[in-house]
Amino acid sequence: MKELKRVAITGLGISCGLGQNLKEVWANAIEGKPGVSLIEQLNTENLAVKIAGEVKNFQLSNDILPEKEHARYDRFIHLGLHSTDEAIKDAGFERKDWKGYDPKKVGCILGVGMGGFPFIEAQHSIYLERGPRRVSPFFIPSIIPNMASGLITIQYDMKGINYTIASACASAAHAISTAAMEIQTGRHEVMITGGTESVLSDMTIMGFANMKALSRRNDEPEKASRPFDLGRDGFIMGEGAGIIVLEDYDKAKARGAKIYAEVVGHGSSSDAYHITAPHPEGLGAFECMKASLEMADIKPEQVGYINAHGTSTPLGDIGETNAIKKAFGDHAYNLHVSSTKSMTGHLLGAAGGIESVFCAMALHTGDLPPTINLDNQDPECDLNYIANKSIKKQVDYALNNSFGFGGTNCSLILKREGV
Repeated sequence: MKELKRVAITGLGISCGLGQNLKEVWANAIEGKPGVSLIEQLNTENLAVKIAGEVKNFQLSNDILPEKEHARYDRFIHLGLHSTDEAIKDAGFERKDWKGYDPKKVGCILGVGMGGFPFIEAQHSIYLERGPRRVSPFFIPSIIPNMASGLITIQYDMKGINYTIASACASAAHAISTAAMEIQTGRHEVMITGGTESVLSDMTIMGFANMKALSRRNDEPEKASRPFDLGRDGFIMGEGAGIIVLEDYDKAKARGAKIYAEVVGHGSSSDAYHITAPHPEGLGAFECMKASLEMADIKPEQVGYINAHGTSTPLGDIGETNAIKKAFGDHAYNLHVSSTKSMTGHLLGAAGGIESVFCAMALHTGDLPPTINLDNQDPECDLNYIANKSIKKQVDYALNNSFGFGGTNCSLILKREGV
């Protein structure tokens, strides 16, 4: 078997409730600002939940997609295109100019959990009110999850692999792990990956609310997402995109690219336990963290920071805490852990994308983002969760956890450049 190639992260793009670009989002995250607010893009009068990590005043640039085509595609595609454009430019590439790379060696694998639900609801209303002939001819291309990756490859002349992974809230993490393998095995030299999601709609909100999964703290949206706190009462839906550019490390160095971090380990597992509830002891989560450590070929003690899945649900936060303790032993109490979902809400299929951006930035800058709203820590969640204020600490390795309905789990390990 050939030796695996090294995988560099050379570009980052992000949009979420904290902002619409890397500089803005990262500054707000380090300051511990809440990105959860009252929803503005739909009428919530009849909804039990009226809050989300919403991207405010978002408008896709006409330079990325002609204005006449905007209405053809659902919002999750717009957000994915927006953050991809940022990541590609951040990596030092220009539109359709891959700096000597063969476009056939440039690919895209994204994670999308649910696809175009808002567009589905809107078109269904048109069908009921105006009849079947009024349904948009762009209905299907607008809603299918893989259209984000498909449109990206068209707009940026990427002729390599192109598909989407849908594994609930682990989608983007699985996409990153799969894209990393494309680089490691030499089949591709540049990969656009991460995730995009935007499913703020009546049906999705009420679907999650009726299964008692969402917080109903409508009167205090900025305090509603509170992972590991005794007062947590469910997760907050978020929207946005987290896109990263992966590149063959040696070729990135040769062209003088800025390298944020390396992807050195990834592991996946199944709880084989329940369709929505996590294993109470976090056994599946433990197995995928263990697998990622083994692939990275490092000791647990070398990991300094974990960006936890930490959704702010009663069962999930305890299960993940148990899994971390099982995977890291005594070192679990020396680790710095945070859930940035306390600020962004839960971006579902895109969560692993934006949280991998946060991990890369934590390694690159030496700033570790906080878990805000952690005012009364649950005794069963007894780790060091970086409560309320970011800290300055240089760590060598960061781990990102993403877990999804169906018992699907994925962990990623990033290494600081120069280690």
